[in-house]
Amino acid sequence: MTVRRLLPLLLALVACAGEQPSRVLVLGLDGLDPQVVDLLMSEGRLPNFARLRREGAYGRLKSDEPLLSPILWTTIATGRPPHEHGITHFVAQDAAGQRLPVTSRLRRVKALWNIASEAGRRVAVVGWWATWPPEAVDGAVVSDHAAYHFLFEDGFADSAPDEAKTHPPGLAAEIAPLLVRPEELTAADLAPYVDVDPGELARPFDFADDLAHFRWALAAARSHQQIGLELWRRERPDLALVYVEGVDSTSHLFGHLFRAADLAGELAEQQRRYGRAVEEMYLFADRLVGAYLEAMDRRTTLIVLSDHGFRLGALHDDPSHTRDLRRVSERFHRKEGILYLYGHGVKPRARIDRPGLLDVTPTALALLGLPAAADMPGRVLAEALKLNEPPPRFASYEGGPDSPAASGGAPDVAATDTTIEQARLEHLRSLGYLGGGAGPAADPATAPSGVTAEVPATAAAPEGRRNLAAIEFGAGRYEAAAALYRQLLDEDPEDPSLHTSLAGSLGVLGRYPEALEHLERALELEPLSVEAYHNRAVILERQGRLEAAVADYRTAVRYAPDYEPSRHALERLTGSAAVSAPRTPAERQAATLAEQASQAARRGDYAAALVLLEQAESLAPDYPLLYQYRANVAYLTGDRDAAIAALERALELEPGNALFRRNLESLRRPAPPR
Repeated sequence: MTVRRLLPLLLALVACAGEQPSRVLVLGLDGLDPQVVDLLMSEGRLPNFARLRREGAYGRLKSDEPLLSPILWTTIATGRPPHEHGITHFVAQDAAGQRLPVTSRLRRVKALWNIASEAGRRVAVVGWWATWPPEAVDGAVVSDHAAYHFLFEDGFADSAPDEAKTHPPGLAAEIAPLLVRPEELTAADLAPYVDVDPGELARPFDFADDLAHFRWALAAARSHQQIGLELWRRERPDLALVYVEGVDSTSHLFGHLFRAADLAGELAEQQRRYGRAVEEMYLFADRLVGAYLEAMDRRTTLIVLSDHGFRLGALHDDPSHTRDLRRVSERFHRKEGILYLYGHGVKPRARIDRPGLLDVTPTALALLGLPAAADMPGRVLAEALKLNEPPPRFASYEGGPDSPAASGGAPDVAATDTTIEQARLEHLRSLGYLGGGAGPAADPATAPSGVTAEVPATAAAPEGRRNLAAIEFGAGRYEAAAALYRQLLDEDPEDPSLHTSLAGSLGVLGRYPEALEHLERALELEPLSVEAYHNRAVILERQGRLEAAVADYRTAVRYAPDYEPSRHALERLTGSAAVSAPRTPAERQAATLAEQASQAARRGDYAAALVLLEQAESLAPDYPLLYQYRANVAYLTGDRDAAIAALERALELEPGNALFRRNLESLRRPAPPR
């Protein structure tokens, strides 16, 4: 008997218990940070979020590593973990091995919209990750390709036919008047967010242009807001899911400027132009919530959530990384998002107890009057709902004739969409998402001893399989993680990060000699691999070789001063995260001045940094760290010769420092022509 045959009986049972089923409206706001929401709410700047908190239920949503949007939003929409739902990175690959952004065809389980549609509920989906090609549902799907059509002159007519963008096909023409194109945003539209000269708006679109990228993010956010509202009002769906990326993209571009104090030089100029953009996007998100609150009826339950938070106002150790305003990747994400429930069937002023991503789908199903499946590991957030009891679990929604796994996940589409795919890849690349990834960092305190439509993306790319291995590691399935890393190494044996990651898994399993072999190979291939030094230090520490472990932890921090796992280990073992212990009182004083110089350079005050370094050098002329800092500041001020001279002196004092050598080689290469 199929799922579809059983559902009428189940619905009859569920309808007898608790409140009348809700119309459920899910508003996904990517990257909205709960600490920032609390801060702005305390200042009276987010009245609609304050209303949700005052009259609804709230909890900080616990997210999961890796903190990458397509993985997290698919987990939210399916109630299934990544190794089951199949979306494991931003990119997948087609049958020819070409990398493409993830598609609906890669998802192996049903999403909320599939389940609700098959149960006779009408649905609307706008902009959600991995919804292209759009699936056939009872209702409407505006796929995640729609926003990228704003970048082209002919919009939906630019490349593939309408059925490649929306379901039903004719919906594309109906929503076309609601699309806000980047070039339509005038200087007046942008004035609340950024200070720019109107002449700058004439530049052709390029994701590498920070202003153009922000205009795209704001245009896409406004478009998704308007399309979602129109479908909610016109189609009257029982379930709607609307995704808005604007806060996350803006945080990636300008998050380091958020309320950062005492900036100077180029950072001060960045802050003058773009410093309020992130804050204003939070206010935009609040107004967006307000618009959806106004559109609710008495049967509506509003779910507002974010997939992760974002560490804002954090200046990079190396200010050159902020020079192009794209210095952040998922390493600046925080592991908590927001979750608000409001309206029909919700207990006012309820506190939600440690909700997780996997709890959203079971809770939404309960509000719809539908049972969660027994193979969904999440729970119904009953403490926030006026249910007599959650609907009884159903065995599984998978395997029926309409399941994505059985049908391929989406209708066939006849034309290619490569232009859009390349635009999506460029967007991800410009935000720093498509670089190399690091493997898991072992914890010595807890480790046990011992696309195109014709050729759709249908398989996980190596990046996705790396993430899947990291997920297995995080879940404690170390043998499975090791097996996946071995498979990847068989394909790419010269990848140092894979050797490091495999060693992390082997180390936790207590297979230290084998792990050390892989770490030695990783450091041969990449002498600056901080993860390799850290994982080797963990093994050395567990073997009781503390002096060697501390040396490796210090090397990791020397090469990456903000690498927290090694910093924490040093503080635990030595009481200090210092990369080298000053030997004399003069060196201790010089180290203090050098740290002050580093802080000044982070703020963009290079003149003050140089003065402090000169004072430090007069006290301790043979202290290598001073010349590393001097080289960094000289490079930032454009004095290449001074940077080279400082690094040459640093290498005289510390010949084995691979970072000094790598940077010196880079500076000695001819500068590229402008």
